[in-house]
Amino acid sequence: MAVRPLLEVRGVDKSFGAVQVLRDVAMNVFPGEVTALVGDNGAGKSTLVKCISGIYPIDAGQVVFDGRPVTVSSPKDAAALGIEVVYQDLALCDNLDIVSNMFLGREKRSGIALDEATMEQMAHRTLASLSVRSVSLRQPAASLSGGERQTIAIAKAVLWNSRVVILDEPTAALGVAQTAQVLELVRRLADNGLGVVLISHNMNDVFAVSDRITALYLGRTAAQVRTSEVTHSQVVELITVGYTGSIGLLPDPGSYEGMGGRS
Repeated sequence: MAVRPLLEVRGVDKSFGAVQVLRDVAMNVFPGEVTALVGDNGAGKSTLVKCISGIYPIDAGQVVFDGRPVTVSSPKDAAALGIEVVYQDLALCDNLDIVSNMFLGREKRSGIALDEATMEQMAHRTLASLSVRSVSLRQPAASLSGGERQTIAIAKAVLWNSRVVILDEPTAALGVAQTAQVLELVRRLADNGLGVVLISHNMNDVFAVSDRITALYLGRTAAQVRTSEVTHSQVVELITVGYTGSIGLLPDPGSYEGMGGRS
């Protein structure tokens, strides 16, 4: 029996004034898989993520979660569904320790006092489930390496029974060893049954961990393909011209190309 997508984006449009940033965009995210979302600067990747996560309202189209249409009007709505986004800036507070960062804004309380023991247990359990054992729960975020910071930000996202985790360029500022560490964690998230969306410009990362690729070109979905069925050069063509061979959008000399985009 075919596996149903956990998250579906169907025919989504989004405009800012006269500029149409997304047009008829589609994307499917499956449980237990990594879907790489790729596209050139201005292709609409960030806008699409902000529509999925409730930061921007969509103008047309539909978001379907676990088989039912949903309205995501705010990040709180997205979190209630189990959609979490780890943005490039990570949103960690350097002066707080790992436990405090993971529960920031969602602290557990016992009466009026913080329930430090419960939070520490939950943080430990989450990190252990992701096979993360190299950090002390009470060390400040300022002392963490880039790879460790990214790891904690991802663990924070999956702490709340998340089902879809969207990662925005998680290896952009990392060295080789730290990149490998984060990619292992990305793969582990999918192996634990989550649907993972990896936004990346790095084709080596994309081909290392993704099961599927969704390529955007000038605000449109150029293709949704299995990673095993395309080559690096074909994905680059999808990103830069919107098609490769028989895959993707037909060449369009119309006015849309001249409109540019916003990511």
